Amino acid sequence: RPSARVPRFPDMHAFSVSLAARPVLRGRSCVSRVSRSQKTVTRSRQSHTLVVAGTKNTVFIDGEAGTTGLQVRDRLSKRTDIEIISLFGDDRKDTAKRAEMLNKCDVAILCLPDDAAIEAVSLVTNDTTVIIDASTAHRVGVDGWVYGFPELNDQQKFLVSNSKRIANPGCYPTGMIALCRPLVDAGILPENTGLVVHAVSGFSGGGKALMAIHHAGEAEPWGAYGFNLQHKHLPEMAEYSKVGRKPLFCPAVGSFEQGMVVSVPLHYDQLHEKGRSGAAIHGAIEERYKDSRFVSVRPLNETSDLERGAFLRPDSLNDTNDLELSVYANDDDGMAWLVARLDNLGKGASGAAVQNLNLALGLDEDAGL
Repeated sequence: RPSARVPRFPDMHAFSVSLAARPVLRGRSCVSRVSRSQKTVTRSRQSHTLVVAGTKNTVFIDGEAGTTGLQVRDRLSKRTDIEIISLFGDDRKDTAKRAEMLNKCDVAILCLPDDAAIEAVSLVTNDTTVIIDASTAHRVGVDGWVYGFPELNDQQKFLVSNSKRIANPGCYPTGMIALCRPLVDAGILPENTGLVVHAVSGFSGGGKALMAIHHAGEAEPWGAYGFNLQHKHLPEMAEYSKVGRKPLFCPAVGSFEQGMVVSVPLHYDQLHEKGRSGAAIHGAIEERYKDSRFVSVRPLNETSDLERGAFLRPDSLNDTNDLELSVYANDDDGMAWLVARLDNLGKGASGAAVQNLNLALGLDEDAGL
């Protein structure tokens, strides 16, 4: 989401889920057709998570009515291997009923503000429920939590697959970390480098007030923000890029609803000597993601598919879990421009949550994606 200061995104897609896709209702809550006691379970070879054999895994989305929650539900409701259990109306704020659902489900996906996410975790009293938290509350410096960017390194997918506590990455950090981490690991980008990160997001992450302004046609065509230089994604960027230093982050919101571009400009004199070429930079990034299902690396200096030969669209990957990385380099002048493109509501939020759910349950990584 573009900022911690703006309200949460409204229920834009509240009616996008068909009635046929909804689980069976009993009273005011939705419950699984198969109880935990009736399930036959086996242990996945890839994960310590118990995997249901011959029936559905149950998922509770705490915060289902918000943007990310609705998107997660939309992705899961089409699947035959998942049973969504839900609360409705005032029951969504009933602590006892939330606790019941959190402890009943196989996987809980938290689409909540930080404080509410921390509370939700405290309500889980069993050792079987997998929790995927889409807030920032458990991303940095919290013992027992795994960062849910499976492409981070060679071990991260295994860690996610074997964890009961998964912190879903932020949208902006997903792009920045994907670009920078391979360069640090390859000995090209020194730790503690002072980086500048520019980014522009669709207004879908900007909350109900901003949505209303844009839909009314009254918004500025482009608006920079974050001038207090304390964006809540900064610790995450510093930690998982392995740079170890918060970048100067310059986020903005454009007059489009969905999509995102994250940019990291570099001067070659910021890099170790072996990395001072476009080929070296591109090669390190390409090597990291060569076997990735969702992360792709475009050819070095690729411009043939730009709009009118010049413009990189931010919305080309909307409604996917894809992340696309580009390197543009000028060796003569010793500079490079690294670019990540993604759907801020896809790989930047709900798509990543579903990917992590799949891994935690020992399912195909791209199921439903």
